[in-house]
Amino acid sequence: MTAAIHSLGALIRTWRERLSPAAAGIASSGARRTAGLRREELALLAGVSVDYLTRLEQGRASAPSGQVVDSLARALQLDEDETAVLFRSANLLPPGGGRMDERVPPGIERMIERMADLPLAAFAADWTMLRSTPAWTALFAGVMEADAEPPNLAVATFLGRGGGPTPARHEDHEALEEALVADLRRSAAEYGEDPRFTTVVKRLRDGSERFRRLWDDGRATAHRSMRKRLVHDVIGQVDLDCDVLSVPGSDVKLIVYSAAPDSEDAEALARLSTTAGGAGAITPLVAAH
Repeated sequence: MTAAIHSLGALIRTWRERLSPAAAGIASSGARRTAGLRREELALLAGVSVDYLTRLEQGRASAPSGQVVDSLARALQLDEDETAVLFRSANLLPPGGGRMDERVPPGIERMIERMADLPLAAFAADWTMLRSTPAWTALFAGVMEADAEPPNLAVATFLGRGGGPTPARHEDHEALEEALVADLRRSAAEYGEDPRFTTVVKRLRDGSERFRRLWDDGRATAHRSMRKRLVHDVIGQVDLDCDVLSVPGSDVKLIVYSAAPDSEDAEALARLSTTAGGAGAITPLVAAH
């Protein structure tokens, strides 16, 4: 798709031409050049001037207020997802936006439970852990044990606030730190007003000079899948694929470690799963709201 498809003006025009006068409650008579609404009709429904709507569609006005965008979304009869797209195209947070999602969908819950022999965990946008498998706990025991507060991967990485020494260490710890900070930086654009998100970032900035330097560098990108080498006190050195999976319709992300079938690393993970008691129930770490 081209950038124009995602522009505010193109979206308004596309959705205006999609909505029939009958669906909008407008009596139609005579020949029409389009099956959808005329600009004059949409302007009337949204409570804006025809001139302003024309400038929006032509890209000569590009910073409407949230009230205007909301009025247009209602007039165009957009659903929740389309409304969010319209708001973001105007560089605005959608209604109800700016708050992190902590809900793990039931289907994802079942998937995690069926993959309990792999080190897998679900995280919110601020890297607070929401769910984990027994194998994850066995691999990273001590780093993110649930205690008086929800365990957080970024806090554990930079401040060492776990339940004790961890048996697993990332060989390239600096790369992990950089990836976590860049991902938080990216999420701050959307969740910079969320109270828990801002509390986590402030805690990290106040408590870690390394975090503060990386944060001030301004690098912002999603945490991506990569190959990682871990050194574990029980199973030794393992080279694992660390995949980052997004949950559709949510900002929850899944981190899963795995190894090629029949490899020594896969055998090591199998031994780890045995020490964790095999496949077991997933561990809920943050109560769903």
